Amino acid sequence: MSKKQQIRDLMLRSGSALGILLLSGSITLVEAQEPKPQAPEMGLWYDDSGRGAVEISPCGNQLCGHIVWLHKTTDSQGRPLHDKYNPEPQMRNRPICGIQVLGNLNPQGDGSWGAGWVYDPKVGKSYDVEIKLANANTLTVFGYAGVKLFGKKLVWKRAPADLPKCDSPLPASVR
Repeated sequence: MSKKQQIRDLMLRSGSALGILLLSGSITLVEAQEPKPQAPEMGLWYDDSGRGAVEISPCGNQLCGHIVWLHKTTDSQGRPLHDKYNPEPQMRNRPICGIQVLGNLNPQGDGSWGAGWVYDPKVGKSYDVEIKLANANTLTVFGYAGVKLFGKKLVWKRAPADLPKCDSPLPASVR
């Protein structure tokens, strides 16, 4: 018997108005705690350049993504890569590894996730974005500035789940 059924039976046996009131609240609490199915867009994705990987994960009822892997984590002087093109000067010293590059993605009626934003640290700009799974290993990322007609479609490929994070040493096979 499920937890929800056990609570319902207990409350109904009590027969009190308080029991019935608690029953409705308890069922809501149990339902709210049940895990939601995992969106297939979640996971690790190589960006269109293949030089970075983004981990897409839930942020409440939305999806977001953070850079978790970089082919090269340092510049020509051996310093960690920073968000040097960010339009906000106080953000230019943050490392590229770990920054959020996707946010506020909401499920859309057509199976995509949209109404969110994508940040491109290579140019320091944010765009509106929609993502959609083309197949199990291909994600279409469509960025645009207000009008979809002038947008740009990028293709991201699924990365292996055991891809080392950019704060971990890279194995020789990935360097």
